[in-house]
Amino acid sequence: MAKKVGIISQARMTSTRLPGKVLMPVAGQPLLQYHVERLQASGFPLYLAITTNATDNPLADFAEAQHLAYVRGDEHDVLSRYALCAQEHQLDVVVRVTSDCPLLDGELVGQSIREYLRANDARLYLSNVLERTFPRGFDFEIFSRELLEEAAQHATLPADREHVTPYIHQNRSGRVHFRHIRRPDDRSAYRLTVDTAEDFELIRQLIEVHHAARLTADELIGILDQHPELVALNAHVEQKKI
Repeated sequence: MAKKVGIISQARMTSTRLPGKVLMPVAGQPLLQYHVERLQASGFPLYLAITTNATDNPLADFAEAQHLAYVRGDEHDVLSRYALCAQEHQLDVVVRVTSDCPLLDGELVGQSIREYLRANDARLYLSNVLERTFPRGFDFEIFSRELLEEAAQHATLPADREHVTPYIHQNRSGRVHFRHIRRPDDRSAYRLTVDTAEDFELIRQLIEVHHAARLTADELIGILDQHPELVALNAHVEQKKI
């Protein structure tokens, strides 16, 4: 029987460093629109996991306008939001992404999902984040509902609840298997996620000048390789620590 796969993207409007970033417009549409359209290229359904806060009502409005399924839950217990979404939509396999990655490569995600499904292993965690060779902004994690529910039941640390997967990828159960998606050339120093005004400026230039919304991960990395002045826009930004 075919497994039901769902890509779940967590989103909120109250980012500490750049509030409202996911709905900030570039070339006439919000960043979240690029994120959604690129992930839809994976061929798998997409769900939003947003908070119950009134500040996230615009995200609910966006989801309804886009005919996107969504769930609402605790702002800080993001793990419970994922578990709720998987339960409500009877997902067998979950793909975790975050909405501050507007240029995520949906085709790369789709290929990786198919690799995960071929493995046919409910204890498998497959991602491109533990052995990082892709720029930040192309992150995805794939795991079974079994592993998700195990984490939701047993993870107790606030960081575990907020960041969804530490209980899984730190293999606290001792029974998780790992597979990594890597690229031959390490470009993990590049940032294509949006957490600051400098990050936003890079994404804006990539979309408006370089037509980034139509490009693959490799093509986007190629542009950054050729344009060090673009890389310099946010090279100093430090990723927030878990």
